[in-house]
Amino acid sequence: MKIAILSRKASLYSTRRLVEVGRERGHEVQVVDTLRCYMNITPHRPEIHYKGEHLTGFDAVIPRIGASITFYGTAVVRQFEMMGVFSVNESVAISRARDKLRSLQLLARRGIGLPVTGYAHSPDDVQDLIEMVGGAPLVIKLLEGTQGIGVVLAETRKAAESVIEAFMGLKANILVQEFIKEARGMDIRCFVVGGKVIAAMKRQAQEGEFRSNLHRGGTAAQIKITPEERSTAVRAAQVMGLNVAGVDILRSNHGPVVMEVNSSPGLEGIEAATGKDVAGAIIEFIEREAKPNHTKTRGKG
Repeated sequence: MKIAILSRKASLYSTRRLVEVGRERGHEVQVVDTLRCYMNITPHRPEIHYKGEHLTGFDAVIPRIGASITFYGTAVVRQFEMMGVFSVNESVAISRARDKLRSLQLLARRGIGLPVTGYAHSPDDVQDLIEMVGGAPLVIKLLEGTQGIGVVLAETRKAAESVIEAFMGLKANILVQEFIKEARGMDIRCFVVGGKVIAAMKRQAQEGEFRSNLHRGGTAAQIKITPEERSTAVRAAQVMGLNVAGVDILRSNHGPVVMEVNSSPGLEGIEAATGKDVAGAIIEFIEREAKPNHTKTRGKG
């Protein structure tokens, strides 16, 4: 098979592993810089050009789209879909997962456990918004934040009011969520491929920090998850429409709650913590599923 990996850098761990495993299994694998792709948008022969060449003959594409280039990246994925190329994660699913507010609304509609979450526009509604999520301490999140950036723990009501009003004054879109104290700075990353959790790790925040992201100094270790946690992760990925996803879960007093569903989860932390060949599972999924024109959206969404 001929596989394209959409990635800004061939040297990134996740990209390198996918290339390595794909080639080991006898496939032709090419890393394509997403932002160097340019498109001929036409009804009959849609094309993607790359560094002066026409990209043709691909059986599958693996999108590794960073949050900062979601708009352009999903346009490139959509163009591949229009050309009949199988995408591991489709453009509509990536866009859905990247919109934190939309993704939480979709998960809530399907009855998947979430932290109590509030969203408002007017500073006049801040008092009621804080009450809505159970008061302080609470967590305030920028909708555009990634890797724990733009996430603030407000330990008192006064602090919550100040931070929310400051963000609103900057015209920033924020979510306000209950603080799951019982999680004690620990969350679970479930790596879902093809409707199955193939690996799971716990991420523990460092002392004095509540964000467990590895980029924030958190540590990772393998963990045995419960059947309910496994089911929650699989259902969350399905609601987003993602074949490959990192589903972040907290253990709360009222069961597992989903914090986020990531459409381009990193492989380094999960492979190191669990010893599982996650890259191999993704390539095997492509071998099973990749067929010409085998996309749900065909670039329509």
